[in-house]
Amino acid sequence: MFSLPHVLKPRGLPWVVTLRSLPTAGFLVVTDGVALAIAGVVGVYVRLELGGQFPPSLYWQLWPLIPGMVLAYGVAGLYIVGISPVDELRRLCVTTTGLYLALGSIIFLLREGTTYSRGIFIMAWGLSMVLVWLSRVLTRHCFARRSWWGYPVLVLGAGKTGELVVRTLKRQPELGLKPVAVLDDDPRKQAEIDGVPVLGQLSLSTYLAKELGINHAIVAMPGVPREKLLTILEQYGHTFPHLLMVPDLFGFASLWVSTKDLGGMLGLEVRQRLLLPGPRLTKAILDRCLTIGVGFVMLPLIGLIALLVRIDSPGPIFYGQRRLGQHGRPFTAWKFRSMVANGDQVLSAFLASHPQCRAEWEQERKLKHDPRVTRVGRLLRRTSLDELPQLWNVLRGEMSLVGPRPIVGDEIRYYADKFELYKRVLPGITGLWQVSGRSDVTYTERVNLDAYYVRNWSIWLDIYILLRTVWVVLIGDGAY
Repeated sequence: MFSLPHVLKPRGLPWVVTLRSLPTAGFLVVTDGVALAIAGVVGVYVRLELGGQFPPSLYWQLWPLIPGMVLAYGVAGLYIVGISPVDELRRLCVTTTGLYLALGSIIFLLREGTTYSRGIFIMAWGLSMVLVWLSRVLTRHCFARRSWWGYPVLVLGAGKTGELVVRTLKRQPELGLKPVAVLDDDPRKQAEIDGVPVLGQLSLSTYLAKELGINHAIVAMPGVPREKLLTILEQYGHTFPHLLMVPDLFGFASLWVSTKDLGGMLGLEVRQRLLLPGPRLTKAILDRCLTIGVGFVMLPLIGLIALLVRIDSPGPIFYGQRRLGQHGRPFTAWKFRSMVANGDQVLSAFLASHPQCRAEWEQERKLKHDPRVTRVGRLLRRTSLDELPQLWNVLRGEMSLVGPRPIVGDEIRYYADKFELYKRVLPGITGLWQVSGRSDVTYTERVNLDAYYVRNWSIWLDIYILLRTVWVVLIGDGAY
C-alpha cells in the first residue's frame, strides 16, 4: 500500500490500486474466449441435430484457434480503453470475418474442405460476432460501475472543458476511463467536479502517476495559448503512456476522424460519408432488406396488435401524424393508435386541472403519466411496438430504420441552426435518442443526439443503433 499526504487522500482515490490486480482488459479477454468457445460448440451441435455426419471430437482439435482469435482481437485494438462502441463493433466484425476467411482459405489449401462442415463454419462465424459483442455489452452493463472496472485517468484542466470531460466519463463508465482527480494551476477553481476532487497544480501529475500507477491523462484545456499547450503536451507526454488531448472543436464530427501528417503538420481528415454514393446506397439496401424481412416475420404480431387496439378502445387502429422528413418535406408517419380518440380534449382538460404538469409538457412535449394513453397503448409504448406500422414509411422511402427522431413543424424552433443537419437525412424509426435513455433524455439532449448522428453517420453506426435498440426494447429502458 502506498502513502499519500493528507491533502492527496480525498474520498474515492484508494480504490485505484485495485485496478492493477484485476485489469479490465484481462476480464474482456476471458469473456471473449468463453463467447468464442460457445459459438463453436453451438455451431457443432446445431449442425449435428440437423443431420450432420461429422463427429464433434473432430472439431475439439481446433481449440488453439480461440487464443489465436483473442490475440488477433488484441492486435486490432479491441482491448484498449476509451474505444467508441461503434468502432468496437466495426473492428470486431471486420477482424472476426477476416479470421474466418483466413481459416477457410487454409482449409481449402490443405484440401481439408471435405473434412469440416461448411454449415458449422458459417454458424460459428455469425455466432462469434454476435456472442462476443453481446458478452461485452452484458459485461459492461453488469460491471462498468464497479470500483474495480476501468482505468484511472487524471484530467488536466478544471475549466468548462474539464467539467464536460469528467461528467461525460462518469455518465458513460462503459468507456473504461475513471476520472479520479482533476489538476489545474488556477487556485480559484472549485474543490470538486461531480464528486471528483480538484487536487491542485499540474505539477502534481507526475507524483500522482507514480504513486497511484495512473497511465492515462486527458488534457482538457483548449483555451490556453498554443505555446503553453505544446509545453504541457511535451512535459507530461513523458509521464503518461496514454495522453489524450481534447481540442476546441465541439460540435465537430468525432467518430470517423483520422490524423494525417502533412509534411510535419497535424491534419484531421473527416470522411463525409453522407456525400458518398456507396454508403448511401448500402443504407438504402439495408433498410429495404431488413424491413421486408422483419415485416414478414412480424405479420402475425401486427395482426394481433391490431385486434387488441380495436378491442381496447373505440377509434381507428392506426394513427397518422404529419411529420417533417428529408429536405423538410412533410409526410404522414404511421403508428398503432396508443391514445384515446379524443386525445386533444383529454390533454387540455388534464393540463387545466394539473398546472404543475404544463411546464413538463411545454418543455419536453411529453408527459410521464399521460392521461390519453390507453391500456394497450401503454404496453405498446413501453415495448415500442406502436411504431411497427412505420415499416410502411420505410418501404415508401419516407423514413429509414435508423435516423433522427421525426419531428413536427412546431419543433423546428427547438432545433434552431441544427435543423439544417436534421434535413440532410431521412428520419428513423429508431435512433440515438431511443438507445440513450429515450424518454429520460431531455429535449435539448435529443436535439444534440440527432445532430451527432448526422455528423458521424456511417453504416456501422446504424448497425450499432439497431443492435442497441433490441437491447433497449427488451429491458424497457426509459420508455413511457
